[in-house]
Amino acid sequence: MTRMTAGHAVVRQLVAEGIDTVFAVPGYQIMHIYDGFHDSPEVRLVTCRHEQTAVFAADGYARTTGQIGVAMVVPGPGAYNAGAAMATAFASNSPVLLVSGQMSTDEMGREHGALHEINDQLDFMSPVAKWLRRAETAEEVPTLLHEAFRQLKTGRPQPVEVEIPQDYLAESHDFDLIEPEEYTAAAADAALVSQAASLLAGARRPAIVAGDGVVRARAGDDLERLATILQAPVFLSTDARGAMPDSHPLAFTAPHTAYSDRDALPVLRDADVVLVVGGRVNSSAAERMELEPGQTWVHVDVDPARLETAYEPSLTVQADAHLAVSALARDLERRELSSDWDPGLLAEVHDKRHRALEKAFPAQMGAMADLKARLPDETVFVAGVTVGSRWFVAGVGAGRPGALLTSSYMTTLGYAFPTGLGAKVGNPNTPVISLSGDGGFMYAVGDLATAVQYGINLVTLVFNNGKFGASQYDQREGRFDNRIVGTDLRNPDLVALTGSFGALGLRVDRLDNLPDVIMQAVDAERPVVVDVCGDAMAELDILFR
Repeated sequence: MTRMTAGHAVVRQLVAEGIDTVFAVPGYQIMHIYDGFHDSPEVRLVTCRHEQTAVFAADGYARTTGQIGVAMVVPGPGAYNAGAAMATAFASNSPVLLVSGQMSTDEMGREHGALHEINDQLDFMSPVAKWLRRAETAEEVPTLLHEAFRQLKTGRPQPVEVEIPQDYLAESHDFDLIEPEEYTAAAADAALVSQAASLLAGARRPAIVAGDGVVRARAGDDLERLATILQAPVFLSTDARGAMPDSHPLAFTAPHTAYSDRDALPVLRDADVVLVVGGRVNSSAAERMELEPGQTWVHVDVDPARLETAYEPSLTVQADAHLAVSALARDLERRELSSDWDPGLLAEVHDKRHRALEKAFPAQMGAMADLKARLPDETVFVAGVTVGSRWFVAGVGAGRPGALLTSSYMTTLGYAFPTGLGAKVGNPNTPVISLSGDGGFMYAVGDLATAVQYGINLVTLVFNNGKFGASQYDQREGRFDNRIVGTDLRNPDLVALTGSFGALGLRVDRLDNLPDVIMQAVDAERPVVVDVCGDAMAELDILFR
């Protein structure tokens, strides 16, 4: 046992759990934790300029390293500021721990205007947290944090929150720290695996839909093996891109309004047995997957909540994606298979959309092809809510699992730059490129100072078209008969603004120069913002499907 404040115990328990990086914004109620960092130089403390950035950065760090991302904020306005990033981590199944301060226990519930007073803070955070608790005593801090890590390491990886009152953090006690634990993943029931294998073996046109659970479980190799055995097309959600190489003849993109391969949708509709692994199936505005008449669906997921869906699969298997898919592959290797997909048809559909885009947009796709050839396969792209992301997703793609990040169904404007900061902290020797629109980039522009202060050499492309593009497109081409109002933007000189922070600002106004400028930014070894404007922006400002 070691005597220390509970604030110091927070830091020491994080270290015990293997944490070496924390993103935070300081404030009165968590300063005893900050004091603990003074005695723990093995932890890299990244102080951000906004709580939303701290949680976004923790999310980017988690999703690109496979480790748990940790953020710290004050209660009240700090926790509220963190809310959008927590929602994004929740939607993206990202293992993020948020440690929030709280008022002293003698002030809670009195409603007399204490600093950062918010009653029932746990209630407003609960819709975007898998699990959350408030410390009831100072002594239980290590135990509470250890349980948070158990929640993060088991089942579906989603954010959790631990809330600790300020007076508890100041108390000194003799603390026993808890050693980290590894937990056994949920194995698939053998009888259910056999049933699923029987359905797939008997299918004439089996297909697989893979969600981000495949990436989180590191089941990409298992997925490719299963697809090869079945000779079944695999439809990868945007967040599962890279689980199989884009070049693989059986790899397709799942239906999605922004990033899908529409020519592949008839293939999915023609399947007679569909295996869904580690993802949702719905018919929302973003993801258009529906049960076709006569189709049999088998759903594998570690989270029982995702198995209780409206489309009523024929068979559900609650299990870790790696364990379930590898078990299915072993079973199917011993069976006679009925799959009779036409390889020529699949090959034609596989390449059709890319060829069509190259024909319709040779300059844009040529620039993407040039970049893909010059950037290393492990390059991480953080695709923000911008038309520019569509080109990179279509033309560059993901070279490995977890190398393409989106904000999933939350579609969070402003997330790409701060998420990219965390991704770069976790991958300092790998190119990390965030893709932002001019509207979204300005959400967190203050954290350019964070990038400079901590040497976070992120490359940020800002697609500068002077508008909230999706909203204006809706006004012009969608529901509002060209009634444009409130969606134009007046932006600062982004190169000068970037320079004022001490970062490098570059400008590109010709599309044929874009690959060279991006490679210059990657090689600069400092934080870089690239202002994509002029003719280059005009040629990319196309909402292709």
